[in-house]
Amino acid sequence: MFFLWPQFLWLLLAVPLLVLLYLWLLRRKKKLAVRYASLAIIKEAMGPGQSIRRHIPPILFLLAMALMLLATARPMAVITLPSNQQTIMLAIDVSGSMRATDVQPSRLVAAQTAAKAFLTELPRTVKVGLVAFAGSAQVAQIPTVNREDLVSAIDRFQLQRGTAIGNGIVMSLATLFPDAGIDLQSMQSGRERQRGFAIDQEKKEAKEFTPVAPGSYNSAAIILLTDGQRTTGVDSLDAAKLAADRGVRVYTVGIGTVDGETIGFEGWSMRVRLDEETLKGIARATQAEYFYAGTATDLKKVYETLSSRLTVEKKETEVSALLALAAAALALLSAGLSLLWFNRIL
Repeated sequence: MFFLWPQFLWLLLAVPLLVLLYLWLLRRKKKLAVRYASLAIIKEAMGPGQSIRRHIPPILFLLAMALMLLATARPMAVITLPSNQQTIMLAIDVSGSMRATDVQPSRLVAAQTAAKAFLTELPRTVKVGLVAFAGSAQVAQIPTVNREDLVSAIDRFQLQRGTAIGNGIVMSLATLFPDAGIDLQSMQSGRERQRGFAIDQEKKEAKEFTPVAPGSYNSAAIILLTDGQRTTGVDSLDAAKLAADRGVRVYTVGIGTVDGETIGFEGWSMRVRLDEETLKGIARATQAEYFYAGTATDLKKVYETLSSRLTVEKKETEVSALLALAAAALALLSAGLSLLWFNRIL
């Protein structure tokens, strides 16, 4: 905790002064008290609880004063608040290597199961979209709050050849920003761009777009899951730069074998290796995190972690109002107890 106006903390010196004043008043009352024949009669009349009770309201009032003085210094604290995250894009690898069974029952089934469990953890107000990518990327489900539609789209995943990780990121961004002019086809390496109007339009959009700080866009995030390394499509780090310029975090999840494994698919075989360095680079460039899931259980835990990260956030927030509220409550309690027990306010 820190204070925006720390100079006002000097006012807290008034608290011990008030304590001394209270003690002085108690001594003064004793001197002015009417003398009784026996002090034992007074103690018996008051009872053991009465002597303690008469100090409780003043103590509560002093605590209220201390909290009000703290509030004047405008304290700031890091507290957990509900996130304003509105849309989450799940970009999931559906390349042939996802049929591997090193993650039981298979990488794809484990990914589907974990994704569906992730949906149940999210608040119903959060929209979720799906992008499936292999040699290319397609929107499997536009962002929606309808969990049934999302589950159906996840169950329809079909394995394909190739791994275009960058395409998955770009397609997710194009879905999040439909009016931003993000064109996946024009970004494909080795393809000719259209001349004339298309080029002029891209230049115009490039001039109008102003990059923002990485990770600064809090209304959406991308979760990218893959089990391999890029074999085609847009460069993964170029796509990450595109996301970073728009402030969108890309959380990356690696599933499968880090050292590599030979996978057979439709009569052909290939060596699949998880490119952790690139996935870490994507997460780092977008101010997000990388997670490795070696088993189906690990993958479910990763999604549980992401669910909590994306639905709550820690912020530095001024808590003066909370201290003032607590002070008011203590002051009212002090006055109420004094009236109840002694028919007077303090």
